[in-house]
Amino acid sequence: MPQTTVTAAVLIIGNEILSGRTQDTNLAHIARTIGEWGIRVREVRVVPDIEAEIIEATRALSRRYDYVFTTGGIGPTHDDITAECIAKAFNKALVEHPAIGERIRSRAAPPEVMASRLRMARVPEGATLIDNPTGGPQGFVIENVYVMAGIPMVMQGMLSTLAGKLRGGAVVKALAVTAYLGESQIAAALGEIQDRYPSIDLGSYPFAKDGRYGTTLVMRGTEDAELERMRAEVRSVIEAAGETPVDAAAS
Repeated sequence: MPQTTVTAAVLIIGNEILSGRTQDTNLAHIARTIGEWGIRVREVRVVPDIEAEIIEATRALSRRYDYVFTTGGIGPTHDDITAECIAKAFNKALVEHPAIGERIRSRAAPPEVMASRLRMARVPEGATLIDNPTGGPQGFVIENVYVMAGIPMVMQGMLSTLAGKLRGGAVVKALAVTAYLGESQIAAALGEIQDRYPSIDLGSYPFAKDGRYGTTLVMRGTEDAELERMRAEVRSVIEAAGETPVDAAAS
């Protein structure tokens, strides 16, 4: 019996990503981690620190997917507007979370510094917290949206606390075969194989190593038997092209 597919989107928030000043590494970590939980990333959006765009993206993605994971914009500065925007996306008031506010106030600071820190205590009314084992800002959950920090180490800590708490579906497994031949040599045959296995994603990735060019073929699916059958067909295609297929680690 086919297993349920549970889907997710990642919403990356920040001018620094769109300007190229900061290179995002959070997406890869999120996709790998939740993939192991049986949740597939189906869409990614990157939006600037503009209220209307964050609100629109949040609403659209939360309607379309089982989960939405956001990164960025929950710090203490003027351009950290994610909490406010998420609240507006769900027509909720933005309130100070008592536990966060109490913790922040327990550390003495000049009034202007305290005011900035308390921005990190704001969450949409009714939200629950995502623990932050690294310290600093807390993430939060409202409906199916999980709001996390943009700093990779902090985001990873937050995400780790969600293990075992989210509903997953069929876990995607991957097999890979590599060979020293060009994609064009086997492109037609690969297309035919893909047509025979619509439930499996067959990806072709060229590489160069030691002055030679080759192709790695990665198969991703949920059914072991189907994956093995596809791999056997892929190996046969490579052998028919006069090259030696080598099973490789899939990433």
